[in-house]
Amino acid sequence: MVKSLIEITNETGLHARPASEFVKVAKNYKSDVFLQKEDKKINAKSILGILALCLNKGSKAEIIVDGEDEGMAMEALTDLINNMVE
Repeated sequence: MVKSLIEITNETGLHARPASEFVKVAKNYKSDVFLQKEDKKINAKSILGILALCLNKGSKAEIIVDGEDEGMAMEALTDLINNMVE
């Protein structure tokens, strides 16, 4: 299991379009992917779960990946978050 703390830096936060992109990338991997904000942990392969976290600019959350390809999944997901411009 790998974990990484992220901060949402894009102006509009993780709204529908970037959340959809996050889910799309997460689904490319066999590992289980979760996002946790404070005490709320959701399946990050669900766009509704991501939207329910209300990740606005400046929000901090933890990406948790568990499975056979967890390293590659974590790298792809953190790169996506760090390079969001929308």
